[in-house]
Amino acid sequence: MSNIDPNSAVYATDEYGRPFIIVREGQVKSRLSGIAAIRSHILAAKTVANILKTSLGPRGLDKILISPDGDITVTNDGATILDQMAVEHQIAKLLVQLSKSQDDEIGDGTTGVVVLAGALLEQCEQLLDRGIHPMRIADGFERACNVAVEHLEVISDTIAFDKDHTANLKKTAMTSLGSKIVSKCHEQFATIAVDAVLAVADMKRKDVDFELIKMDGKVGGSMEDTLLVHGVVIDKDMSHPQMPRQIKDAKIAILTCAFEPPRPKTKHHIDITSVEEYEKLKAYENEKFDLMINQVKDSGANLVICQWGFDDEANHLLLQNKLPAVRWVGGPEIELIAIATNGRIVPRFEDLSPAKLGHAGVVRELTFGTTKDRMLVIEECANTRAVTVFVRGGNKMIVDEAKRSLHDAMCAVRNLIRDNRVVYGGGAAEISCSLAIAKVADNISSIEQYAMRAFADALDATPLALAENSGLSPITTLAEIKAQQATTNNHELGVDCLYKNSNNMKDQHVFDPLISKRQQFLLATQLVKMILKIDDVITTYEQ
Repeated sequence: MSNIDPNSAVYATDEYGRPFIIVREGQVKSRLSGIAAIRSHILAAKTVANILKTSLGPRGLDKILISPDGDITVTNDGATILDQMAVEHQIAKLLVQLSKSQDDEIGDGTTGVVVLAGALLEQCEQLLDRGIHPMRIADGFERACNVAVEHLEVISDTIAFDKDHTANLKKTAMTSLGSKIVSKCHEQFATIAVDAVLAVADMKRKDVDFELIKMDGKVGGSMEDTLLVHGVVIDKDMSHPQMPRQIKDAKIAILTCAFEPPRPKTKHHIDITSVEEYEKLKAYENEKFDLMINQVKDSGANLVICQWGFDDEANHLLLQNKLPAVRWVGGPEIELIAIATNGRIVPRFEDLSPAKLGHAGVVRELTFGTTKDRMLVIEECANTRAVTVFVRGGNKMIVDEAKRSLHDAMCAVRNLIRDNRVVYGGGAAEISCSLAIAKVADNISSIEQYAMRAFADALDATPLALAENSGLSPITTLAEIKAQQATTNNHELGVDCLYKNSNNMKDQHVFDPLISKRQQFLLATQLVKMILKIDDVITTYEQ
């Protein structure tokens, strides 16, 4: 304290008599501290969680998000909603990051993790009112989370599957898709998601490379027209309308060099002062272009895919030489085509050789209704691991939401390949963990027992929200299921959101991957512990 200039600072004390410093030179500091700060954080987090709560479950409601540019997004995907929301409060931003971390790590369960974090913070408020110190609450939550995670391992079931028997994978994908906009044809979408993941999965390493799955879409048609292409779809067509629409047994030259004669460098220029000089230049360009065509044909290629464009003269010469070509293909598509066809990307015509060509059974153009739009489909590729999901829909919003839904479903299938254990959805796993934590808390004499019971009550928020969103009586439904689970010890009982007259989630095929549910519990608890440890908010404004 003695090193601070007394003329540049003011010493003050807060309501607890703790000293703090207000610096005068160029800064004004506002301060919120102690329990008041924690209450402020809890309020902000609860507000965000309550927005997402109504989107949970198969009968959850969608949100419409309007960007500053006027673009509209309709979705019930938690990660998308939070990502596009204009959130100003610091703690609310932490919930956005929580949802993103769940999305990055697992790909599904982004709404559930935020709802659980909001419920935990709501319980914190009641514990703080009873005078329990935030650190004791954090310790109790940590202990309860460990009990819940261990209990999840106990109640999990292992499901069997392989590339020929995929029924269980489809059931898990259908659970993920049940709450999405595509639910009217979710069996078809579940099959697409499973087939796409299995096509690129490395079953020995239990790994799925999502880079090999390309997601593309086109407005028009219905969602039932969505298809899985074992190959690549690119939003381009042949460079000349008279080029063939279909090429069988395609040998593809994949070029990143321009299909044009060499140009003078920008700092040089050519002065043509006579007809002879012009004819000489024209002959030189034709000679160079013929050389390029011959180099391509000598390699055995019957289709050219070029990253750069070429002018109409070059296009005409390609047509005359009966060499179909596609131009202006983007970098990511070029890489995917090279992977799918086992070809090499060639930067110079001199480097072309038969060994560097890509191979595909069929390359054809796809047309759409009465429009002139065309896309190129490369099928029966040498490398069968590269696939494209081609989504159709009535408008851009449906296509975008269908892509997000398929991504979530594919992540759920990927999680089962990594770890083929599942717990049961519909709130069944949360209710079972809640009962297990309450049983452990009864045998604890320290003050953490209150925090553990609060954690158990917070887990009930998920089945309560599912019941409420399904039009059921939340308290009555939860009480009945809890009583049934406690008396029968059946951890498969959950909320019957689809009115099938059965609370057994195993019979309804409502599965959640174990690693997804475990990650939800761990991430939500970590965030709540961090928020409980923040008791000072100091905002600095430059004058």
